[in-house]
Amino acid sequence: MTVTLADVAARARVSPATVSRVLNGNYPVAASTRERVLRAVDDLDYVLNGPASSLAAATSDLVGILVNDIADPFFGIMAGAAQTQIGRPGDGSGRAGGEKLAVICNTGGSPERELTYLTLLQRQRAAAVVLTGGAVEDPGHQAAIAAKLAKLADAGTRIVFCGRPPLPEGDALVAALVFDNRGGGRRLTEHLLSLGHRRIGYVAGPPERTTTRHRLEGHREALRAAGPAEGGEKGEGAGGQGHGGTGAGDDDRLIVHGPYDRRSGYEATLELLRRAPDVTAIVAANDTVALGACAAVRDQGMRIPQDISVAGFDDLPFSVDAVPALTTVRLPLFEAGARAGRLAMGKENPPPGGIAAIAAELMIRGSTAAPRG
Repeated sequence: MTVTLADVAARARVSPATVSRVLNGNYPVAASTRERVLRAVDDLDYVLNGPASSLAAATSDLVGILVNDIADPFFGIMAGAAQTQIGRPGDGSGRAGGEKLAVICNTGGSPERELTYLTLLQRQRAAAVVLTGGAVEDPGHQAAIAAKLAKLADAGTRIVFCGRPPLPEGDALVAALVFDNRGGGRRLTEHLLSLGHRRIGYVAGPPERTTTRHRLEGHREALRAAGPAEGGEKGEGAGGQGHGGTGAGDDDRLIVHGPYDRRSGYEATLELLRRAPDVTAIVAANDTVALGACAAVRDQGMRIPQDISVAGFDDLPFSVDAVPALTTVRLPLFEAGARAGRLAMGKENPPPGGIAAIAAELMIRGSTAAPRG
């Protein structure tokens, strides 16, 4: 049943005119009244009517691109590539040649902000929504996201995941472009094992993120395949400096979790070196974290790769300019973002089954070498 403005007014115990004033923002309303109206809008999941031209077309000329952190090149590259396709003139249909207005929604990694942006895009009758990067592995949040995306899809919004696995339930997607984070993580650790490294520290991302889990699973698969002696002994629970251990089978002292940023890489590497001074290599959750790891290694008076090898993930533009150049796993971020933009615009047919696996490529550079001795 469609929720009306009158329903919101009744819920907020105000007149329909007051609801209209709050939503349009064109007339002063008491703060307490405004709060009551907005709460009623959220409770009832009310969708505002857009301009008449938008209603005629069922959707607006707006496309939302959700990112965790636009300052992070991982998200910036994908969002920028998607925007090139979304803002490009189409086949001449529509008021301005078929192009759309791409709006970047920066969630800051907050599940609540992610849902808020989806609600706002729903109210604006967005033509498409592109969600980038890993998802939070919380059943409640996943159910809420699935329900919100279903409502968007029912209203005609095209939903595309870029670098994000499909939800366990829900079929609202046009397509999900899924990076092979697990395979990339496995090949990176296999490379270090082939060089002779046996004590490998791992600076992981936030434990609740799908990207973190998949990359760490790949790392552990390589260790298990190499045999128990390669993975280290089962050890103490990991703690300290705000980073938690995984509580899983390999030596937890060699795994430290933290945010996907340089500071985390620095602090986590110092913690790893404190716990296990005999590590000969460190794998970082991404290239930005790897930069922090490199700085920490140097501040401890060690050389890369002569004393300790460091590797990253993503192959961000600066990785080749690091000194030495960073061994990493290349994800085709620009290509994936552009494809997501075309799918969002209906310029490209969805992949079979709606899911496309995006390969990861190992890039071997100067930051990794055989351990000394």
